[in-house]
Amino acid sequence: MKHLRNYSFALIAFALLFNACSKDDDNNITPDDPNAIASSRLDFIEVNGHPHGDHFHDLAEIEGERESISITFDNQGVAQNGHTHLDPHKIYRIQLHVFNNEGREIQDDFLASKAVADLYKSFIVGGNFVLNPNTNGAENGALFQPREQTYGDGNAVNGKYETTGILAYFTLGEANEGAEADVSYVLRKLSDATTKAKIERTDWNHDDYASRFAGEDVLKLTFEIHAEGHDH
Repeated sequence: MKHLRNYSFALIAFALLFNACSKDDDNNITPDDPNAIASSRLDFIEVNGHPHGDHFHDLAEIEGERESISITFDNQGVAQNGHTHLDPHKIYRIQLHVFNNEGREIQDDFLASKAVADLYKSFIVGGNFVLNPNTNGAENGALFQPREQTYGDGNAVNGKYETTGILAYFTLGEANEGAEADVSYVLRKLSDATTKAKIERTDWNHDDYASRFAGEDVLKLTFEIHAEGHDH
């Protein structure tokens, strides 16, 4: 009887351990697992600032009334409200939101630490825009600047090569006024952690980004940009 009781206790302990491990496995879903992403959203929030070469100066939030646009996407990256007017004279803060099947936001998982973030980089491709560094100062062109400040573990994001683009700043610039284009915001998982340090600020809109920077797209969110203000 004593042996039977011990055997029963052993079975119960094994069952509890198995269930605990199963729950741990369920929670151990990487953020780029296609099955983990149910929907996404891009928020464009107007801010103050000045384009300068391949980056912005004096970025600051606007108090009071400001332009705010949100684009929602299904789990295939298809926009639910895809025709978007952006004023080419304005600068926008872009914030990516990614939701799993439980409705939890998981975009910060890509920035959990430097070791994690080193594998990810964002691009906006398909627009064939005139870039700001190529306008020779006559007028402003397009500029996309990833600009995270800290990782999820609290450590600082140091320098332009470490930024990812979950948080970024964007302008079309008057050089692209009137442009219409189908563009894709891409979050790419790089094949090698050393690749990110080779991606320059002006590499954000190369249509051949996939061959330039080996890896796979975690998200590809496609929408139409029309470079005109709402008063047109």
